[in-house]
Amino acid sequence: MPANPTVRTRFAPSPTGRMHLGSARTALYSFLLARHTGGDFLLRIEDTDQKRFVPGSEQDLIDGLRWLGLDYDEGPDVGGKFGPYRQTDRRDIYMEYAWKLVELDYAFPCFCTPERLEKVRQQQMKNKQNPRYDGTCRSLDPDDARRRVLAGEKYVIRFKMPKTGSITTTDVVRGSITTENSALDDSVLLKSDGLPTYHLAAMVDDHLMDITHVIRGSEWLPSMPLHLHVIRAFGWQEPQFVHLSVFLKPSGKGKMSKREAAEAMKDGHSIFIGDMKELGYIPEGVLNWIALMGWGVSEDDVMSLDKMIGRFDINNLTPAPPAINFAKLDHFNSTHIRRLQSDDLAARIKPYFVREGLVVEDARLLQIIPLIRERLVTLDDCLPFAAWFFHETVNPNPADLVAKGLTAEQSAGLLRQSYRLLSGLPELRHDLAEPPMRSLVEQLDLTPNQVFGCIRVAVTGQTVSPPLFESMEIVGKEKVLERVKQAIEMLEKMGN
Repeated sequence: MPANPTVRTRFAPSPTGRMHLGSARTALYSFLLARHTGGDFLLRIEDTDQKRFVPGSEQDLIDGLRWLGLDYDEGPDVGGKFGPYRQTDRRDIYMEYAWKLVELDYAFPCFCTPERLEKVRQQQMKNKQNPRYDGTCRSLDPDDARRRVLAGEKYVIRFKMPKTGSITTTDVVRGSITTENSALDDSVLLKSDGLPTYHLAAMVDDHLMDITHVIRGSEWLPSMPLHLHVIRAFGWQEPQFVHLSVFLKPSGKGKMSKREAAEAMKDGHSIFIGDMKELGYIPEGVLNWIALMGWGVSEDDVMSLDKMIGRFDINNLTPAPPAINFAKLDHFNSTHIRRLQSDDLAARIKPYFVREGLVVEDARLLQIIPLIRERLVTLDDCLPFAAWFFHETVNPNPADLVAKGLTAEQSAGLLRQSYRLLSGLPELRHDLAEPPMRSLVEQLDLTPNQVFGCIRVAVTGQTVSPPLFESMEIVGKEKVLERVKQAIEMLEKMGN
């Protein structure tokens, strides 16, 4: 590796489930570091654990990255000079390097059966010892071991961990960590199916792909000494390691679990990126929220992806585990929605109306955007606020038409006077309609809530809507008068 190599980072998930907050944050920080330094960011699929493989997971991960805007320079679907980028396509490479460690006397073939290993483990636990490999095959004659392998006997390859001394590793976030070698096991590097474990595959790939910085979850901290042993056994240059903290449940007590995730979904929140998209969150808001959970900058910093790239520094990451705060997500999402250009926001919310079977006129939608923008926390909030704009008719609840403190007959009376006033206006622009309507409120000795609330239900069919007079202007004079007239008829029937 050159003295001053180009920064190269990777997002290397296992396709064992859906993309969640933890993996999204790992991808984001890896992306930010690469883009901040003018380096490369790649996607590598670590699919060697076939027992945990979940069909569709790889595509979910790719879709999640694409939606978040974390475009990678190399990957299984875009190629690159360091491919293949899917580990099951690299099996021969791992086999070669596993046996290279055997030749260097840093690893050995092990022929112990799972039954024997389980028996040893049970005995160790009975003796109150830490379960670990007992070294049975460690001292086998290398030539004899080779013959057994060539004869077809089932085997794994284990790392030959030194029995004495210690190893010191350095984490960018957590500093120097020293581990006694005697506390480490002869871990499996190559499984009996010929596929590697993470401990071998990731180290080999990071070296061959010139990865300079490894950003990953703190669950890999206990394995870090083994990984450094493997890297040093080959004599390779070590990447910088950054182990990110775990996410705590919203209460701050304990790691976020599937049960808490299910509870959050009931409240319209999720830890899964695909769900967030469906729930109406936008990538800008999600990224801003995720970025600040572990980055030592102000928790209220509103940042675009470009701003994050400009400011990012791995030395500012913190080891303290953050609690998931969905209220913060809502805050950032609504903030970023307000920053969107009108045509951009219109394009993002249009599919929600279309899914409801509504015919959406783009010109009208653009008129509506300024009225609802400040009210949206998620994109799907557009439906309760604005779906009625695209209905030919509305069907208000008759009881909602009765103004507070008035009878149905009195409410019909105030609507008649409102109808007369509105019908006499040359057009229903909000600046022409609002002043005389406020004067009418005073003449009737009523409150704006009583009069305008009654008109709101008549025109929109609901008790909550965007600003009334601006909404009426968009609906148009003819349709507004038609709906007010219909409401008067409904109230008259109630009064009889």
